Amino acid sequence: METFPFLNQLLQFLVTGLTVGAIYAMVAIGFNIIYNVTEIINLAQGEFVMLGGLVMVSVHTSLGLPLLLAFPVTVLVVTLVGVLLDRLAIRPIRKPSVMTLIIATVAASIIIKGLAMIIWGKSPYDLPAFSGRTPIDIGGVIIQPQYLWVIGFLVAVAVGLTLFFNRTILGKAMGACADNPDAARLVGINVRHMVLLSFALSAAIGAVAGLTLTPIALMDYDRGAMLAIKGFGAAILGGLGSFPGAILGGLILGLIESLSAGMLASGYKDAYALIILLAVLFIRPSGILGNLEVTRFKRF
Repeated sequence: METFPFLNQLLQFLVTGLTVGAIYAMVAIGFNIIYNVTEIINLAQGEFVMLGGLVMVSVHTSLGLPLLLAFPVTVLVVTLVGVLLDRLAIRPIRKPSVMTLIIATVAASIIIKGLAMIIWGKSPYDLPAFSGRTPIDIGGVIIQPQYLWVIGFLVAVAVGLTLFFNRTILGKAMGACADNPDAARLVGINVRHMVLLSFALSAAIGAVAGLTLTPIALMDYDRGAMLAIKGFGAAILGGLGSFPGAILGGLILGLIESLSAGMLASGYKDAYALIILLAVLFIRPSGILGNLEVTRFKRF
């Protein structure tokens, strides 16, 4: 391996791209959970990721809670923020339209960002890596231990959601609301509770993405918007509403960014990703794994 520096460099870019893509994939999954139940594009999704990182910094570094305790506390706090978003910004709206609800999530995003700036300030925060920062050298390819945590959590989220939606009554109830909320209501499913659960799940996954990203790339109050854009792009690329598509889209975007930054020009990595996204959508407007059927807005 060491006699092929170009190959080592290429593999290094692939490792970095998969790690970044795993973060985008988790953000995209959060978008899809809410979209599948309500058809709302929650533009505050990036703020859940931001809060995951900053709350983890507070409870682990500032308060001194051990990692095993700080992790669930952080996820719980951000989950409660997701619940409050539904209760305070979504549910009070009468006769909601898709555009009205999207605007409500934009307003919530601005409020959350402002509160985060007041609480944590404008400085970026670091978080100790879960397994230290001693790199793993595999044939000249350097892998940070935190990369493995990021990819491992993506796998855990994917497996957990698959089991939840396929094997549990609650998961199947959420799926029924996504398919036909009126029919779900007729068989006794509380659609409003399923919407609340979708926001809670989405916030929890965003928190996991944020607290695993922070040891790698730092976190500040203003990171949420860009993460939301990348995650939404991944969801669109893979197919909005498709969980496998969210994972595939996130990994593809991460790889495009890493390879273009390393082998072409780092200043245009976002442009390259956007060009690929547009090219795919011209060929297949529903995304790579998306459904071509256009669904109507589901009232809840």
